[in-house]
Amino acid sequence: MLRGFPPVAAADTHTLILGSFPGEASLAAAQYYAHPRNQFWRLLGAVLDEPSLHELPYEARLTRVLAHRIGIWDVLDACHRDGSLDSAIRNAQANDFDSLREHAPLLKKVCFNGKTAGRFAPVIGAAGYQTLVLPSSSPAHAALSFDQKLLVWREIVS
Repeated sequence: MLRGFPPVAAADTHTLILGSFPGEASLAAAQYYAHPRNQFWRLLGAVLDEPSLHELPYEARLTRVLAHRIGIWDVLDACHRDGSLDSAIRNAQANDFDSLREHAPLLKKVCFNGKTAGRFAPVIGAAGYQTLVLPSSSPAHAALSFDQKLLVWREIVS
Protein backbone atom coordinates (compact mmCIF):
# COMPACT_ATOMS: atom_id res chain seq x y z
CA MET A 1 0.00 0.00 0.00
CA LEU A 2 1.42 3.37 -1.04
CA ARG A 3 0.78 6.40 1.18
CA GLY A 4 0.37 9.99 -0.02
CA PHE A 5 1.49 13.24 1.58
CA PRO A 6 -0.10 15.50 4.18
CA PRO A 7 -1.84 18.63 2.93
CA VAL A 8 0.13 21.79 2.26
CA ALA A 9 -2.28 24.34 3.68
CA ALA A 10 -2.43 27.15 6.21
CA ALA A 11 -5.17 28.74 8.27
CA ASP A 12 -5.58 31.47 5.60
CA THR A 13 -5.65 29.11 2.57
CA HIS A 14 -8.67 30.00 0.41
CA THR A 15 -7.96 27.78 -2.63
CA LEU A 16 -6.83 24.16 -2.68
CA ILE A 17 -5.48 22.21 -5.65
CA LEU A 18 -6.09 18.47 -5.40
CA GLY A 19 -4.23 15.94 -7.49
CA SER A 20 -5.13 12.27 -7.62
CA PHE A 21 -2.12 10.58 -5.98
CA PRO A 22 1.67 11.21 -6.15
CA GLY A 23 3.52 9.50 -8.99
CA GLU A 24 6.64 7.40 -8.54
CA ALA A 25 9.03 10.38 -8.90
CA SER A 26 7.06 12.36 -6.32
CA LEU A 27 6.93 9.47 -3.86
CA ALA A 28 10.68 8.88 -4.26
CA ALA A 29 11.45 12.58 -3.70
CA ALA A 30 8.74 13.03 -1.02
CA GLN A 31 7.59 16.12 -2.95
CA TYR A 32 4.41 17.05 -4.74
CA TYR A 33 4.83 17.09 -8.54
CA ALA A 34 8.51 16.07 -8.57
CA HIS A 35 8.55 14.56 -12.09
CA PRO A 36 10.66 16.98 -14.19
CA ARG A 37 8.19 16.86 -17.10
CA ASN A 38 5.12 17.53 -14.96
CA GLN A 39 3.97 21.07 -15.74
CA PHE A 40 2.36 21.74 -12.33
CA TRP A 41 4.96 24.18 -10.99
CA ARG A 42 5.31 26.01 -14.33
CA LEU A 43 1.53 26.33 -14.72
CA LEU A 44 1.05 27.50 -11.14
CA GLY A 45 3.96 29.92 -11.45
CA ALA A 46 2.39 31.46 -14.55
CA VAL A 47 -1.00 31.73 -12.83
CA LEU A 48 0.53 33.40 -9.75
CA ASP A 49 2.80 35.70 -11.80
CA GLU A 50 5.81 33.89 -10.33
CA PRO A 51 7.47 32.62 -13.54
CA SER A 52 10.54 31.22 -11.73
CA LEU A 53 8.49 29.22 -9.20
CA HIS A 54 9.51 25.90 -10.79
CA GLU A 55 13.21 26.82 -10.40
CA LEU A 56 13.04 27.39 -6.64
CA PRO A 57 13.97 24.71 -4.10
CA TYR A 58 10.91 22.68 -3.11
CA GLU A 59 10.42 24.24 0.34
CA ALA A 60 10.64 27.73 -1.17
CA ARG A 61 7.99 26.77 -3.75
CA LEU A 62 5.66 25.70 -0.97
CA THR A 63 6.30 28.94 0.92
CA ARG A 64 5.51 31.02 -2.17
CA VAL A 65 2.32 29.07 -2.94
CA LEU A 66 1.12 29.39 0.66
CA ALA A 67 1.85 33.14 0.52
CA HIS A 68 -0.75 33.28 -2.26
CA ARG A 69 -3.15 31.45 0.08
CA ILE A 70 -3.19 28.35 -2.12
CA GLY A 71 -2.83 24.83 -0.78
CA ILE A 72 -1.91 21.47 -2.34
CA TRP A 73 -3.15 17.99 -1.50
CA ASP A 74 -4.46 14.83 -3.18
CA VAL A 75 -7.86 13.18 -3.24
CA LEU A 76 -6.31 9.86 -2.26
CA ASP A 77 -4.49 9.07 0.96
CA ALA A 78 -3.41 5.56 -0.03
CA CYS A 79 -3.67 3.03 -2.86
CA HIS A 80 -1.97 0.19 -4.68
CA ARG A 81 -0.44 1.13 -8.02
CA ASP A 82 2.27 -0.13 -10.35
CA GLY A 83 3.85 2.84 -12.11
CA SER A 84 2.48 6.36 -12.06
CA LEU A 85 -0.65 6.23 -14.20
CA ASP A 86 -3.98 7.01 -12.53
CA SER A 87 -5.53 4.17 -14.52
CA ALA A 88 -3.33 1.73 -12.54
CA ILE A 89 -4.70 2.82 -9.14
CA ARG A 90 -6.32 0.02 -7.16
CA ASN A 91 -7.76 -0.23 -3.63
CA ALA A 92 -7.94 3.56 -3.31
CA GLN A 93 -8.58 5.18 0.06
CA ALA A 94 -9.77 8.81 -0.01
CA ASN A 95 -8.25 11.50 2.15
CA ASP A 96 -10.26 12.85 5.08
CA PHE A 97 -11.96 15.79 3.43
CA ASP A 98 -13.80 16.70 6.62
CA SER A 99 -10.40 17.74 7.97
CA LEU A 100 -10.25 20.47 5.29
CA ARG A 101 -12.28 22.74 7.54
CA GLU A 102 -9.71 22.24 10.31
CA HIS A 103 -6.63 22.73 8.10
CA ALA A 104 -8.08 25.62 6.10
CA PRO A 105 -11.14 27.22 7.71
CA LEU A 106 -11.21 30.01 5.05
CA LEU A 107 -11.19 27.55 2.15
CA LYS A 108 -13.70 28.52 -0.56
CA LYS A 109 -12.45 26.95 -3.80
CA VAL A 110 -11.17 23.46 -4.58
CA CYS A 111 -9.47 22.83 -7.94
CA PHE A 112 -8.79 19.35 -9.28
CA ASN A 113 -5.64 18.61 -11.28
CA GLY A 114 -7.07 16.30 -13.93
CA LYS A 115 -10.17 14.22 -14.53
CA THR A 116 -9.30 11.43 -12.09
CA ALA A 117 -9.09 13.88 -9.20
CA GLY A 118 -12.09 15.70 -10.68
CA ARG A 119 -14.31 12.70 -9.98
CA PHE A 120 -14.44 14.03 -6.42
CA ALA A 121 -15.74 17.46 -7.51
CA PRO A 122 -19.42 16.61 -6.89
CA VAL A 123 -18.65 15.45 -3.33
CA ILE A 124 -16.58 18.54 -2.56
CA GLY A 125 -19.13 20.80 -4.23
CA ALA A 126 -21.91 19.26 -2.12
CA ALA A 127 -19.87 20.20 0.96
CA GLY A 128 -20.24 23.86 -0.05
CA TYR A 129 -17.02 24.56 -1.92
CA GLN A 130 -16.68 26.11 -5.36
CA THR A 131 -15.02 23.55 -7.65
CA LEU A 132 -12.96 23.68 -10.84
CA VAL A 133 -11.62 20.69 -12.80
CA LEU A 134 -8.32 21.59 -14.49
CA PRO A 135 -6.58 19.88 -17.39
CA SER A 136 -3.96 17.57 -15.90
CA SER A 137 -0.42 18.90 -15.53
CA SER A 138 0.89 15.36 -16.01
CA PRO A 139 3.26 14.60 -18.90
CA ALA A 140 0.89 11.72 -19.73
CA HIS A 141 -1.78 14.31 -20.63
CA ALA A 142 -0.29 15.67 -23.83
CA ALA A 143 -3.55 16.35 -25.70
CA LEU A 144 -3.34 20.04 -24.76
CA SER A 145 -0.38 22.38 -25.09
CA PHE A 146 1.00 24.27 -22.10
CA ASP A 147 -0.76 27.45 -23.29
CA GLN A 148 -4.08 25.63 -23.73
CA LYS A 149 -3.82 24.23 -20.20
CA LEU A 150 -2.84 27.65 -18.86
CA LEU A 151 -6.05 29.23 -20.19
CA VAL A 152 -8.06 27.02 -17.82
CA TRP A 153 -5.51 27.11 -14.99
CA ARG A 154 -5.82 30.91 -14.86
CA GLU A 155 -9.33 30.36 -13.48
CA ILE A 156 -7.69 29.22 -10.20
CA VAL A 157 -7.27 32.88 -9.24
CA SER A 158 -10.47 34.26 -10.77
